[in-house]
Parts: sequence; C-alpha cells; structure tokens
Amino acid sequence: MSGRTRARVCPERTCVGCRERAAKTDLLRIVAIEGECAPDPRGTLPGRGAYVHPALVCLDQAVRRRAFTRALRAPGALDTKALRRYVEETTVAEQATR
Repeated sequence: MSGRTRARVCPERTCVGCRERAAKTDLLRIVAIEGECAPDPRGTLPGRGAYVHPALVCLDQAVRRRAFTRALRAPGALDTKALRRYVEETTVAEQATR
C-alpha cells in the first residue's frame, strides 16, 4: 500500500461569528448582494463568501463585531435582516424535525 488513507479530507472554514473552525458543510455561506447579506446554502452564488454557523448566537456575534463587512470586503454596512430571517426559519424547521 502507498500509506494513503481512503478517507476523504473535508474542507474546513472558520465561522466569522465564533471564530471556530468547522467542516464547510456545517457552515452557511454568506455573500454580499447589493448591500445586503444573502444566505447561499448551496454555495454557488458568485462573489466573495463568508461562513457562519447557522445559529443565532454566531450570527449575533458576527453582526456585533462587524465581521461580515470585513470578511466580504464591503465598502459600507451590510443589511442582515434577510439573513436573520433565513437562520430563524431554518432553526425552527430543524427543531420541528427532531
């Protein structure tokens, strides 16, 4: 054998809210579209992306630290209302399926 393992390596990203590293599949990608933070759950929207855990705690930390503006290299403040609504809906849906 060549010494290589058969397990696939999972790419990791850092959450801009809590600053913890996690698997890319566990995080939600965020992109800036027309001055607004838009969720990109499939990871296919064009442009620079920032990653955050899909939890209100991490989202609040990122907003408080102005991490989205910095990570997305946006010239001004970004609106996060649509992002907050998306995270709230997904957390409610996840809790309902448990």
